[in-house]
Amino acid sequence: MSPKILTCITAMTVFAMPAIPARLAAQDQQEHDKRQARYTVINLGTLGGTESGANGINNKGWVTGYSNLQGDQSEHAVLWRKGEITDLGTLGGPTSVAWPLKDDQGLITGFADTANIDPFDENFCSPTCTPGVNCQGSNLTCRGFLWRNGTMTNLATLGGNNSYATDINKWGQVVGTAENATQDPNCVAPQVLDFETVIWGPKAGEIQELHPFPGATVGGAFAINDKSQVVGGSGTCGTPSPAICVHAVLWENGSVTNLGSFGGVMNNAAFGINNQGQVVGLSDLTGDNTAHAFLWQNGVMTDLGTLPGDVFSIAQGINDAGQVVGQSCDASGNCRAFLWENGGMTDLNSLIPPGSSLYLLGANDINSQGEIVGVAFDQDTGATPAFSATPNYEDNNEAAFSATQIGTDAPKVILPENVRKLLQQRRGFGRSGGPTRPQ
Repeated sequence: MSPKILTCITAMTVFAMPAIPARLAAQDQQEHDKRQARYTVINLGTLGGTESGANGINNKGWVTGYSNLQGDQSEHAVLWRKGEITDLGTLGGPTSVAWPLKDDQGLITGFADTANIDPFDENFCSPTCTPGVNCQGSNLTCRGFLWRNGTMTNLATLGGNNSYATDINKWGQVVGTAENATQDPNCVAPQVLDFETVIWGPKAGEIQELHPFPGATVGGAFAINDKSQVVGGSGTCGTPSPAICVHAVLWENGSVTNLGSFGGVMNNAAFGINNQGQVVGLSDLTGDNTAHAFLWQNGVMTDLGTLPGDVFSIAQGINDAGQVVGQSCDASGNCRAFLWENGGMTDLNSLIPPGSSLYLLGANDINSQGEIVGVAFDQDTGATPAFSATPNYEDNNEAAFSATQIGTDAPKVILPENVRKLLQQRRGFGRSGGPTRPQ
């Protein structure tokens, strides 16, 4: 998948949590369970390959993401709508990816390879690809795009060669990252040019640069809400990834705010913001050996922790009700999707009917109806398809679960090595592993 970005997590440490009296913990869990829905899960399918991923879902139920073509050597941005999958095409090269879909008017953003050779061989949109594995187009320039009604429009840069678009709000403002023409001698190879956060539109041809946090040289946006608040990261010049993000930041009203961190000096990035101004993302712990999901609001960054037995987590999306979705992984790279709500994190696999062949690896987005999308592992076929999960509250869906299953942990699946490696590659900027969130 084009920009597959490593998170520079080289070691993980399990942190012990203070013991909670069993009776109080059980009471808290019971109260938490009463407010939780159960979910119906659907395999969204592919364009013929064995891999796909859902990065966003709007309030109409349209789902965007990516899918491998037959042979698994390249992938295209796709739209799932009313049970059908649509190939959104590319900008002349072999690969494209669609990012979160919050717009309800049919506007979709993402990035796509062009047919032009990158003069600096930066590999901007596929920095960690392995030759022969989804690596077509790694020597090509890539551009952010805006897609509507079958037409993919190329978005401008700041004078450089590459860009990518990551989100759009209801006003038609597109956010992302664009290279400028500055050849920075301090860039970590293969990156040569500096890049900055940008807003395209809402008028055709408009582009606005948002400056990084003071002391940083580059920046990138991952999300925008309907109040035009933009979140992302800023840091030092290198291959676009959370690893270069020193600060998770919020841009609003012409200013940039450092959201804080959990003590680490890299992998600090914000990936989602709702219309209440609540922000979610990822922050390294002290020592930069692992990272945790965070929720930021009113100036306070809260550590959402991990699922039991895990050491790493990342928050990918948040809806206006404050429900957060993401991924939690153990030290061996076995990952699972989570839902955080009402102060508690739940393995999403414990909220789907038992016996499903789909094991939910990562949740990338959630809409106002609570519908969740992401990536799953099909235990019957070995494929990793996109999924959608639709909530059904207990009084309507209790028949699908026994009394002993409700609120209990789902059996943890030990993933095949190839799936764990895939997740590590794609975790760099989430959703699909491209220049945005981790997965």
